[in-house]
Amino acid sequence: MIITRSWLQEFIDLSNVSNEKLYETFNSIGLEVDSLNEIKIAEKVLVGKILSCEKHPDADKLNVCQIDVGSGTRQIVCGAANVVDAEYVAVATIGAVLPGDFEIKHAKLRGVESEGMVCASSELGLPEMGKGIMILDSSIGELEVGREFGSYPKVADTIIELELTANRGDCLSVYGVARDLSAALDIEMKPFEYKQKEKMKLGIAREAELRHSGEMDADLYYKLATIGSIDSSFLVQLRLAMVNVQTEGHLGALLGYTTHATGVILRAYNSKIFRNKENKIVVIPTAKAKGIMEIRVNDKICSVVGVNQFEECIASDDTKDLLIEASYIHPDTLVEAVSTASLTTDDLYYKTSRGSNPDLEFGLSMLALLMDKYTDVSYYEGSLNVNIERENETIIVDAKEVSSIIGMDVELSKIVTILHKLGFEISKMGDDTIVVIVPLFRHDIKHIQDVAEEIVRIIGINNIEAKPLVFAEMPRLNATTDRYKVKKEFKNRAVGALFYENVSYVFSERALLEKYGFITTDISLDLANPIAEELNTLRSTILVNLLNAVKRNVSYSKKAIPLFEIGAVFGAKREQKEVISFVFSGQLDGENVRNAGKPYAINFASFTQKIGAVIGTFELMPCRSKNGLLHPYQSADIVIDGKVCGYLSKLHPVVQEEFGIPETFIAELDFDALLPKHINAKPISKFQGVYKDLSVVIDKSMGYYEVAKVLNGLELPMLKDVYPVDIYEDEKLGDKKSLTIRFFIQSMDKTLEDADIESVMSDIMTALETKCNAELR
Repeated sequence: MIITRSWLQEFIDLSNVSNEKLYETFNSIGLEVDSLNEIKIAEKVLVGKILSCEKHPDADKLNVCQIDVGSGTRQIVCGAANVVDAEYVAVATIGAVLPGDFEIKHAKLRGVESEGMVCASSELGLPEMGKGIMILDSSIGELEVGREFGSYPKVADTIIELELTANRGDCLSVYGVARDLSAALDIEMKPFEYKQKEKMKLGIAREAELRHSGEMDADLYYKLATIGSIDSSFLVQLRLAMVNVQTEGHLGALLGYTTHATGVILRAYNSKIFRNKENKIVVIPTAKAKGIMEIRVNDKICSVVGVNQFEECIASDDTKDLLIEASYIHPDTLVEAVSTASLTTDDLYYKTSRGSNPDLEFGLSMLALLMDKYTDVSYYEGSLNVNIERENETIIVDAKEVSSIIGMDVELSKIVTILHKLGFEISKMGDDTIVVIVPLFRHDIKHIQDVAEEIVRIIGINNIEAKPLVFAEMPRLNATTDRYKVKKEFKNRAVGALFYENVSYVFSERALLEKYGFITTDISLDLANPIAEELNTLRSTILVNLLNAVKRNVSYSKKAIPLFEIGAVFGAKREQKEVISFVFSGQLDGENVRNAGKPYAINFASFTQKIGAVIGTFELMPCRSKNGLLHPYQSADIVIDGKVCGYLSKLHPVVQEEFGIPETFIAELDFDALLPKHINAKPISKFQGVYKDLSVVIDKSMGYYEVAKVLNGLELPMLKDVYPVDIYEDEKLGDKKSLTIRFFIQSMDKTLEDADIESVMSDIMTALETKCNAELR
């Protein structure tokens, strides 16, 4: 953000504040000064008045001017084409030493005597203001012939460039910076007053109307005006050059100047394009999506509020009938919408996306004041408005808590004064407590800590007494600590099952994720600046990272590689969840005497047992999960409490070969499914139970999971447990197989009798015959 001292002076009295004090104050309140440039105009550069201007007799591009410089008339030859349009100019007289040690001397140009030089801005050390010489006017003050040009404060100004953090959109205007200075220096802001000219047309409603469509997210004010002529202003051009704001034409300069001064987003349209068949101006703001407000005319888009304006709709210096728009839209709403819609943006989007000034009347009044000065303008009375009802953020502020955060006692009256000067509204609740209503231009203020930061900024960090650090934390037990304890317990179990913990980035390679059929983050939400080419997106699984870790361990000659990791994964919209992932590759254990130096490789059964040792009891069902890592025949979904929460599988042989690793098994589960749940205590029977085995013949194609569903669905109070003990296939059984199931039967209120046991077993057999087509072996 670039400002000038004289421009600030229009909003706050800095007559008793030196540039050194300004520099110190800006840095202390968090508006870091990147550069401070005091412009000094060379001596003997005077205000001159052109008395006559004639063509050079021997040069078509030169003019011979007679110029009054106060002490007399000087003849000066000038090569600038625009000198013929000038009356007052800056003249470097003989003896003046311009930047670059260029001394002005008596000269003869093409045979004509010249006693000085008519200056362009760059020749005096001022910013470039376009081709030709500077044409002065009274905007910098009363022009006195012969007066030193450098004695005008608006010319010999101080240009200050500030480095703003992303949350300080309120200081992207001269007015916003002045507001911060007012609080820091304890100087009241100058009131802004504008009185409308008498010259005014009929009411705007007779000529124009507003028809908004959909749910509006933006405040909009429209003014209608007719311009007879528009003039240039030297001060406007000079200041825009100083702050490096580029505009198109005189009208564009006035709009750009006002926006930079007030922070209000202003645009001007050629109102004729909005006229309908009845010759009435109809403006149609249309809500296309959340945060996307289109300005339409005759089914054509003219602009998107806060984002862009199409060239054919932009008013120029030749436009006579103007429709002037002031707009405000909440930056958070706008940025999210634009990033999703991928819209083309213009220069004003930077201000709207960081936070513009919501005081639209202030911006329009400032523009009207400038147009009264530099244009022949007449307005229609009133304006067309769209006002959105917004709830300002409110924060309860306790003076003692603020003092505790800052580390020094700050009186409530001091807090109130600072916040009031910064534009916050205050209402008192108690002796030490106030309610702070946050203005819309400070959308970054959410909590009491943010308020405390504002107090620190204005008091000045150097004015806070240094104290030794005291770290005192109250014991807190909540869901976060509970989750941490559970996570730590699972890690200990995994280490106890001989897994090693892996820690990897939450990033992964998009190409690998897509190759193996995992979802990837939408391109619009992807990483803007990845830390490495192979870590260019957020991971949607940890398994790819773990397989890369296995590959590295294989290259280090490791033969048994059991790894696990608990961490975050992300969906297409960056939705986040936590998973626990396992990989076991190679040998089941190390080479030793017990296995004669020939350990077994990991297999499905042993891997399942190791997972069970970590996560506890679970069931397996036919795999419905889909991705390229899963083996087509050795994979299963993991079921806990009747819900599928992950999968377990041998690594697909093709993937195993691509990574160059031995036989590997993988598993990944939703960590939330493993969190302990409250379990109501149940009584334990004091009577002895019995185990009974039942062997049945079922179809070969039927898995035990289907049989278990039938058995678990039986409502038999005495049936306490069921599990398989043997599966047998033989040619004699044909397309059948033998399944032996063990049952534990126990009564809660008596010793079992044979009739009780036989009744339970009979009900079990009936269910198996009916639902599984089972036969007693």
